[in-house]
Amino acid sequence: MFWGSIQNELLLTLGHFYEQDPDHFLRLPKQTVDSSLARVALAELRNEGYVEEQVRGEVRLTPMGYKVYKSKPLHA
Repeated sequence: MFWGSIQNELLLTLGHFYEQDPDHFLRLPKQTVDSSLARVALAELRNEGYVEEQVRGEVRLTPMGYKVYKSKPLHA
């Protein structure tokens, strides 16, 4: 499950941005937006309620997503 590592990478990146400004949407790089694996990983995070997407490729963590980020040993 390669998208699991993509999900972890997205959570890690979005978690850092959330800590700086929880209201800011991050624009994902074009290659990420165009990647079908990344889109599946992002869709799963969105469906779980961890991420919200303003428009395609502009995302941020939800408060629930931030709690998941903080509870995982990703940021250590």
